Amino acid sequence: MMGESDAAGASTRRRRATLAAAGRGVSLQPVTGSSAAACQSAVTADIKGDDGQRKRDHSLETVRSKSKKEKKKPRGDISERLGCHKTQESLLSSASGYNNYRGILNWCVVMLVLSNARLFLENLLRYGILVDPIQVVSLFVKDPYSWPATCLVIVCNVFILVALYTERQLSMGSFSEFVGLLVHCINIAIMLTFPAAVVLIVPSVTPVGGAFALGTYTILFLKLYSYKDVNKWCRELSTAKAKKLSRSLSCPSAQHFSDNRKVCYPGNLTIRDMYYFALAPTLCYELNFPRSPKIRMSFLLRRLFEMLFFIQMLVGLTQQWMIPIIQSSMKPLEDMDLSRMTERLLRLAVPNHLLWLMFFYWFFHSSLNFSAELLRFGDRQFYNDWWNSETVTYFWQNWNIPVHKWCLRHFYKPLLRTGFSKMVSQSAVFFLSAFFHEYLVSVPLRMFRLWAFMGMMAQLPLAWFVGRFLRGNYGNAAVWMSIIIGQPFAVLMYVHDYYVLHNRQEVD
Repeated sequence: MMGESDAAGASTRRRRATLAAAGRGVSLQPVTGSSAAACQSAVTADIKGDDGQRKRDHSLETVRSKSKKEKKKPRGDISERLGCHKTQESLLSSASGYNNYRGILNWCVVMLVLSNARLFLENLLRYGILVDPIQVVSLFVKDPYSWPATCLVIVCNVFILVALYTERQLSMGSFSEFVGLLVHCINIAIMLTFPAAVVLIVPSVTPVGGAFALGTYTILFLKLYSYKDVNKWCRELSTAKAKKLSRSLSCPSAQHFSDNRKVCYPGNLTIRDMYYFALAPTLCYELNFPRSPKIRMSFLLRRLFEMLFFIQMLVGLTQQWMIPIIQSSMKPLEDMDLSRMTERLLRLAVPNHLLWLMFFYWFFHSSLNFSAELLRFGDRQFYNDWWNSETVTYFWQNWNIPVHKWCLRHFYKPLLRTGFSKMVSQSAVFFLSAFFHEYLVSVPLRMFRLWAFMGMMAQLPLAWFVGRFLRGNYGNAAVWMSIIIGQPFAVLMYVHDYYVLHNRQEVD
């Protein structure tokens, strides 16, 4: 009986210990001896049993949740398979908003390189190496002891000094405004007629040398016209006794300069100021040009290297690529074979356009930046993003910024202030540009065919058509087509006429 009662008591104590461990709030009565050890082992076994039960319950819940997900997953896959479309635009559509065409651009570059490499190899196999540096010298000089084009360029200093002398006399009151205007008009009129007469009369002037001399005189003509206008505006401001002269045109604010020195009228009428403007890469005169702080030798040397490299490329490609195509085009032009003429025109379009792009980079980026860096001339915006032109007008406004600034400042806006409409003023600007294009081509070639003049005047109806009917990418494509096709067409016309004219003279 005693053993049974002890066993029953031990069992009761184990149940109490289990309840205390489960409840965590009930205290056990202290026990001693073997009973305490038995109780401790019973409590530990019960706690382990409870933890195992919890783990089994948790794993069972995890399995059930996974089974539920697995039961639901096939239903989701089926719904996704049933519907696979949504509202969206094609990537090549403008409405899609997609603009990453880098791969297509790389593809175009690779195709352009491969196609031109094939043409280059074909040219070498057919004609051999035609590059001859000695022939380039003969384009400028016929007689090594006679340099008429160079002499013409040296003579242009006379016109520079006459303009400076006239402005000095006007500033001192020795000349009236009428007399000063008359002297300036005579000076710039002779600047256009005198070199043209020399090129037409003197037989030793080559076409290339004559074009170089006339180009120099044309640039100087535009510079001296601007010099006359700006100094006249300064005199008008002085006469009106402007209260804030430092903020006027004659004395811009000091924030535009790297130093505090600025020139006011008539302190600008010096030989140094005059020749700085004559050599500066701009056509618009100012009393105080923006100046860069110093000459960057690394930048200067890079531009010099580009100038030398691209001039060699231009000469080499012209001799190797352009001249054979032009020579092979004479027969179809004489026979008026339209199909072969079109084929020769398209063959000439690619090298002509490539040379034009190289010339643009050589002149507007390398050469003008070189002279600007050498003179510390601060305004380096010689061109804008004309390659994105969506209208013809935008192209002519942005591909040659110095000429555009001159036309806007000294020709277009004065016509508007006089009372002319915008259409008439724009037409006048194109007419002036057409005149100088023809002047720079026909006079050196000693023949007048008006191809350049008509090509420039044709830009007016083309600008109207593109601006009215073509927009965006279509307008940009039309501008590129006019550049790529129009120039080689004019080149063929002039070369054909020059070839026929000189061949007839040789036959006679």
